[in-house]
Amino acid sequence: MREPYREILVVDLLGGIGDLLMLLPVVHGLARGSPGGSLRVLTHEPGAALLRGDPAVTRVLTPRHGGAGAEREAVAEALAARRPDLAITTTRYDGIPDLLAASGARCVTDLWRRPPADEPVGGRYLRILLAEGLLRPEDALVRPAVRLTPAEIAYGESTLARRIPADAARAPVVLITDAGMDVKRWPAGRWRELAASLARRGHLLLTPDAPPKRGPAEAAVFGREVAVLPRCGLRGLAACFAAVARRGGVVVGGDTGPLRLAAAAGAATVGLFGPTWAGRYGIGSGDGAGSADLQGLPGCPHRRPTAITEQPCWWTAECPLSAAGPACMADIPVASVVHAVTRLCAGLPGLPGPPGRHPADDR
Repeated sequence: MREPYREILVVDLLGGIGDLLMLLPVVHGLARGSPGGSLRVLTHEPGAALLRGDPAVTRVLTPRHGGAGAEREAVAEALAARRPDLAITTTRYDGIPDLLAASGARCVTDLWRRPPADEPVGGRYLRILLAEGLLRPEDALVRPAVRLTPAEIAYGESTLARRIPADAARAPVVLITDAGMDVKRWPAGRWRELAASLARRGHLLLTPDAPPKRGPAEAAVFGREVAVLPRCGLRGLAACFAAVARRGGVVVGGDTGPLRLAAAAGAATVGLFGPTWAGRYGIGSGDGAGSADLQGLPGCPHRRPTAITEQPCWWTAECPLSAAGPACMADIPVASVVHAVTRLCAGLPGLPGPPGRHPADDR
């Protein structure tokens, strides 16, 4: 381990909440290795809210506007305000790595380095920085964690208490239907079938409130068997997930930021993976604790685990294998999700393991 750094700048401008959450163990590890130092994080809203109040982070910076070049400008401003001794970035577009390197700081500007298909993204970050001497071996074992205040924890508890009877026989289950991108959506009919099946088993069901993105029909996925959590921002949602965790509950959703937020708040999760490869993006792909990652259509010939944005379906959700929508998401059966929820709620071993061998592994 090198000597502590006085000024650390971490840049994550990939844009996704999940991207930032996967980087949290790096942020916390760097802070532990430089006690008394200053650690700034430059990232996008709304994910930036998750770092405000985190004792490991001295200051959270965000781009001033949403126009072209905003991210590069924000990096330049951060460097001009305080020159770092150490700069770490996940972001490689718009010349940002060169800008950081020109500052004279010790830099790590490539946290990817031709990754293998089955190495989890967050784990790769940690292993690279460990090899660079910037983290300690124990840091590589840490999972993402959002740090909540006592007031936020109390908010989560009171919010759930108003929706779940104190004498509820079964653990609550939160269903996150929104996936951010159409290509990651599980069919609405599957969600309704899942809710009905879990309700028959006695689970109290919840879903986050969110403005509809695909019209009124998409907003009305569930009936009265599913209670709606109030719209409360990311930190409030994390507090609700933490309250679900304390009740032994489970959160189900696609490969999206809110599901990763649930895991970072301590909740058990069931992830529904289709276009993204669970061996690389799965929440439990590091150690499988408290999570079940279900992979749809493991043998899809169009999936590119290390280059997901180059898949023909990624931006349009137009599946080469099905005119009805992403075949990989439709391949995940309701019965498998129910089975995973049941075992997680019971705390039993034998959770679904890593996905089957991917055809890219043989190339």
